[in-house]
Amino acid sequence: MKRQVIETLKAPGSAGPASQAIRHGELIFVGLQTGTDPAGGEPAGQGAAAQAHRALCNLQAILEAASSSLAGALRVTVYLADMGDFATVNEEYEHFFPADPPARTTVAVSGLPGGALVGIEAVAHVH
Repeated sequence: MKRQVIETLKAPGSAGPASQAIRHGELIFVGLQTGTDPAGGEPAGQGAAAQAHRALCNLQAILEAASSSLAGALRVTVYLADMGDFATVNEEYEHFFPADPPARTTVAVSGLPGGALVGIEAVAHVH
């Protein structure tokens, strides 16, 4: 089984020597997505809600480029610069996963690339 690099212009490129995602067989491993707008490379907004929304849009675009969708997400990890944003991020998250959400872990971190407030990564399957 060969691994396939997934890249799309509908999501920002990786900040370092990494791929947006790797597909191996029927699994897709999506690297960290922040609330960066792929068009301008700037944060989608100053608040956690706007950044979470954009990060989830980026995740969705990458999964679609890998022949999947958010419905194929099996596990999601959410990184927050401030755990006080947990409820705000949950509100955005529920719009993208309204039913049968994937398994999820949310952790607070001391920092994210570019000073982002929210970062999201996922493992999904092709469906």
